Amino acid sequence: MKLKLDEQGHAVLQDGKPVYVHDDGKEVAFDAPGTVATITRLNAEAKSHRERAEGAESKLKGFEGIEDGAAARKALEIVANLDQKKLVDAGEIEKVKAEVGKAFQAQLDEATTKAKAFEQQLYEEKIGGSFARSKLIAEKLAIPADLVQARFGQAFKIEDGKTVAYDQHGNKIYSRARPGELADFDEALETLVEHYPHKNHILKSSGANGGGAPNNGGGGGDGKKSINRQTFDSLGAAERQKFVKEGGKVTD
Repeated sequence: MKLKLDEQGHAVLQDGKPVYVHDDGKEVAFDAPGTVATITRLNAEAKSHRERAEGAESKLKGFEGIEDGAAARKALEIVANLDQKKLVDAGEIEKVKAEVGKAFQAQLDEATTKAKAFEQQLYEEKIGGSFARSKLIAEKLAIPADLVQARFGQAFKIEDGKTVAYDQHGNKIYSRARPGELADFDEALETLVEHYPHKNHILKSSGANGGGAPNNGGGGGDGKKSINRQTFDSLGAAERQKFVKEGGKVTD
């Protein structure tokens, strides 16, 4: 990327930050202090990972010479049963273990079900709410938020309580303005839309209906939104039904 200069050869600033131009022509204000802070944080994380690895290697040294881990584990179980046999028969111990295992599995299944339900609620609130509140969708896209979510929602996940977006290659989407940091929702969505092969059919019209421009709010003045057939077919059944019910048009 190159530093953007004005006619006098001076660096162009935006909010006190120098503006750089990427190879694709996109202009981004470079946040140098933020970048330094990110590098410092990543270095600290790398040190923490290294220390944990060294600690694990140190603990494993006590097991050097043991090649068959399953046999060693079985031997420990036999010794434990021999000690407990002083109180009850080893066969009864296995029955007790089985009953305890069943009860624990039932509790684990219940907890897993609740956790999945909570995870789904969290996803609907954070991801669905982000689509509903998106400034990018409101200002630049010609289809409603629920249809945008139907097409791009699968690219967003919740990891460690944060919204993370992935591109079409399965890579996390990072911010251009804040190198080293993940892109926020609207910046990630804008990146996904830019690489969407039919983006011209979902972007708001700039006023011209020719050259493949989408028919948003035009259409002879009827104020109805329109999308092409391929985009319409990519939506789920419920989203297609809602689009048609709200008066949307499908173009070939």
